[in-house]
Amino acid sequence: MMYPLVVDLAAEGVRVSTSCRVLGFSTQAFYKWRKQPYSDAEWDDAHLLNELVDLHADDPEFGYRFLHDELRAAGHGVSANRVHRLCRQNQLWSVFAKNKGLGRKAGPPVHDDLVKRHFKAEAPDQVWLTDITEHWTDEGKLYMCAFKDVCSGRIVGYALGDRMTSQLAVRALDNAVIGRDYRATIVHSTEAPSSVPEPSLDASSITRWSARWAESGRAC
Repeated sequence: MMYPLVVDLAAEGVRVSTSCRVLGFSTQAFYKWRKQPYSDAEWDDAHLLNELVDLHADDPEFGYRFLHDELRAAGHGVSANRVHRLCRQNQLWSVFAKNKGLGRKAGPPVHDDLVKRHFKAEAPDQVWLTDITEHWTDEGKLYMCAFKDVCSGRIVGYALGDRMTSQLAVRALDNAVIGRDYRATIVHSTEAPSSVPEPSLDASSITRWSARWAESGRAC
């Protein structure tokens, strides 16, 4: 936008009419902009962007779809395309987003697949499966993260929340390890959702993952 340049030139003594003529627009257009330097849409985008930045800072794992859900839940009638545009323009990407279309080869997996599609266990607490499911209620969405023991088929830990966050997964994991010997346990996420960042975790990774969030003050 060239209008601010006219303001700078006017401060140096250059007439507004001269600057507008040289830059190729009318003085009426300049004074209209001077009266309202931003449009209503730009003003609304600025407010939405502030909320998006705060939401992304709270949960950097969120992509624009989850951020859109959060805005809708807060009462904003905003489209997913608009949220995607604001996120793209301001580089609010999920920390687990992958670059596409750059001709690059995929890198190694975040963590080894320790299960290798062999979903059997000889004893309890050898292999746990985890997933996050979404449920609709009269009061809105409810998310449940659960850990299931492969041998017994029992749910060994779960957590409920109104947002799909990493904190939800950590709370469920903390509930699962209470009173159990998980030194030989493998935790496998069947679909590797963004809130559970690693496909398979061994015992040391379970401890490290839970402690990392506890140190940040986000584990409950």
